[in-house]
Amino acid sequence: MARDLTALFDPGSVAVVGASDDPAKYGHAVAAQALRAPDRRPVHLVNRRGGTVLGRAAATSLGEIGEPVELVVISVPGAGFEEAVDDALACGAKAIVAITAGFAEAGPAGLARQRAVAERVRAAGAVLVGPNCLGIADNSTELYLASDRFAPGRTALLSQSGNLALELQLRGAAHDLGFSRFVSLGNQADVTLVDLVEDCARHASTSVIAVYAEDFGDGRAFARAAAAAGKPVVLLTAGRGSASARSARSHTGALTTSADVVAAACRDAGVELVRTPREMTVVLAALAGGRRTAGRRAAVLTDGGGHGAVAADAAEDAGLDVPELGVPAQDRLRSVLWEQSAVGNPVDLAGMGEQRPLSYADTVRELMAADEVDAVLMTGYFGGYAASEGGLGGGPAGGSVLAEGERRAAKEIAGHLAAASKPLVVQSMYPESPSCRVLAEAGVPVFAATEDAARALAALTGRRAGSSATVVAPETPPAAPLEDPSYHGVRALLAAAGVPFPPAREITDESGLLAAAAFDGPYVLKALHVLHKSDAGGVALRLADRDALLATYRDMHARLGAPAYSVEAMADLSDGVELIVGVQRDPRFGPVAMVGLGGVLTETLRDVAFALAPVAAGTAEELLRGLRTAALLDGVRGRPPVDVTAAAAVIARITEVAAAHPEIAELEVNPLLVRPDGALALDARAVLG
Repeated sequence: MARDLTALFDPGSVAVVGASDDPAKYGHAVAAQALRAPDRRPVHLVNRRGGTVLGRAAATSLGEIGEPVELVVISVPGAGFEEAVDDALACGAKAIVAITAGFAEAGPAGLARQRAVAERVRAAGAVLVGPNCLGIADNSTELYLASDRFAPGRTALLSQSGNLALELQLRGAAHDLGFSRFVSLGNQADVTLVDLVEDCARHASTSVIAVYAEDFGDGRAFARAAAAAGKPVVLLTAGRGSASARSARSHTGALTTSADVVAAACRDAGVELVRTPREMTVVLAALAGGRRTAGRRAAVLTDGGGHGAVAADAAEDAGLDVPELGVPAQDRLRSVLWEQSAVGNPVDLAGMGEQRPLSYADTVRELMAADEVDAVLMTGYFGGYAASEGGLGGGPAGGSVLAEGERRAAKEIAGHLAAASKPLVVQSMYPESPSCRVLAEAGVPVFAATEDAARALAALTGRRAGSSATVVAPETPPAAPLEDPSYHGVRALLAAAGVPFPPAREITDESGLLAAAAFDGPYVLKALHVLHKSDAGGVALRLADRDALLATYRDMHARLGAPAYSVEAMADLSDGVELIVGVQRDPRFGPVAMVGLGGVLTETLRDVAFALAPVAAGTAEELLRGLRTAALLDGVRGRPPVDVTAAAAVIARITEVAAAHPEIAELEVNPLLVRPDGALALDARAVLG
């Protein structure tokens, strides 16, 4: 059940404990902000010395106020924190914002104090933000309990960093980007990131949810909340590049980093993952307009070949397609442009804009009407004519005629956009010009940098408004724990789930070897309980008969002395493609699946893709089709295509097994041989947590 945070964001009354006249103390900044809306609700200032704070009488304690207080901000030294919490609960507080630091971030003793406080708060039926936070603000309810002001808008900002939040506020000002709410997450002792995402999803004044987080807590729950939000969620996180500590035990562990895990969760939840505050600002500015599309086919409109070529490259780098327009669309463009204009995509006015500025608007109209276009990126000089007249610099001598024509073009473009469902993003050499301001006021994102415009357009494409790209994998009920993590034990576990393997027997001596070779050759011999057995010479293929099998066994055993071996039927490798399927259990996001090109070159090629597990067969096929080497699956140089549908079904079964066994830290099948007639697992490994 979602938590009721009404008392946190729209309380009937507020008290600031630790309010101060000393500008060096945080209680001073919070108290000053709280008093910005004294008529919205009663605001009480509490200072143990009494007197006045900011010109208002201060109570010496919450009890002295003489009436219940619904929300209490606590900004006192750590030694007095628990007493302040108890006083707040005693006076009826339903929400507490804990600025005070020195808890979980200070070590085990601090963590124990934090847990005890959170338990008392929950037992009283209240909620707690923090401790070690920088406050909250809600512009929609005139609640100002943070040290800084946040311009009003429709973006909710949930951040573990106060300085990053301030930078986002400053960067957003250039794009008229404002905020509905700000919450400093702090240590998330009680109210978590998931609680806040769920509440912002219900908040009518919030259209976009922006998150900076290093500690997701329950990452899978965050992904589910983001997917269900019905609003765009944009995530900036740090520490994405650190490798897993288990990297030596399997290819899956060696290839999976925390960056892959976060990216997989964002992909499945439909979250926009960004890398820097600048990129987050770009994406938020784009999403503020609200116009999104499911397609990724972009038309580039330019008034110069150089800008068009650079923008086309930037669009493709951002994940957009820039296809050549069809003949009907090109014919319609030729009807509004002159002979030297290029109409293939990029569409280049080739100087016509200087002769007739309205040609920009005519071209946008035709591109918006084209069936093969999902979005438009306009790039180059547009804005320069009005900029020259307005004293912003640049622009050829054109006078007010060209400037007025450009402004009319901007107004017509805004009109065409209002009648269309497709997004338009603009890159201009003069983004602050009057013409560009007309576009910005109509909800068109305008940027100075080409790469920013391309990234913004990418954020508006590829999914429909209010829906995620895929459904986050559900929790899987745990199965009976795996008791035998040996090679054959893992094979048996997977085979019981429908994963096909060649016939195999485990042996420990020569007599067992000859008895195991009851099925026809050729044979495979594997040394068991040897890490990276291929590298150690512990795998022999294509042993034609029992004599070759026996000779190879004697040689291998003399070199490796393995306690056991596996005798297996040799699979037909002709016309096959070797894949790897692995699942690693992440402490924050749970089981994460990896699929890619397998075999002995797995770590060298590193052609892999990730998703939260379990993975449905349809998603597994999408992952395979997205690999760099996906062309191998469809056959190359006369080889027939392989059965990708069968491979996807086996991948789904493997990930279901891994998700149902929380005791397995890593589960890997490598290789999974995919042939034209099906898929066959040739090796398996499990690492227990």
